[in-house]
Amino acid sequence: MSTHLTGRAWVFGDDINTDLLAPGAYMKFGIEEIARHCMEAVDPTFAAQVRPGDVVFGGRNFGAGSSREQAVEVLRHLGVVAVVAPSFAGLFYRNGFNLGLPLLTCADLPPVAAGQRAGCGIDTAQVFLEGIPALQCEPVPPHLVAMIRDGGLVPHLARRIASGQLTVNEEMQ
Repeated sequence: MSTHLTGRAWVFGDDINTDLLAPGAYMKFGIEEIARHCMEAVDPTFAAQVRPGDVVFGGRNFGAGSSREQAVEVLRHLGVVAVVAPSFAGLFYRNGFNLGLPLLTCADLPPVAAGQRAGCGIDTAQVFLEGIPALQCEPVPPHLVAMIRDGGLVPHLARRIASGQLTVNEEMQ
């Protein structure tokens, strides 16, 4: 199981919204500056202490609020490998996959301790937490897994076009 543990768990409650993830006051700046303020209203240490490989665990309705893609992009920029929650706001869910951030819906999450060793398997839709058996989440459709593997929607489409799996209509040229 230890090969699946990529980092630490960051645990947040219900209704974490896009303004908490990417505060509006910083939207005029680049992603690096926005990321410095990610979750500061909930956990002022998050942006400075999160590390590549860490997993965010949220409550219900994670990502509620505006459609700002920066709410997903800051998590990727900070190295978060996945977000696990019982439910996601629809626009955030779509943005997550479009930008290459795995989102795992797991309705029956056991209590997760902040800092607990954690990891995820997107292909198997499993969550790994040190000391307990793998948790099964809702399966991720294969086309979304492929998008994640390619780094998001734009790289996925570029790969499919380059490989001849997808053609561009003359109307779109």
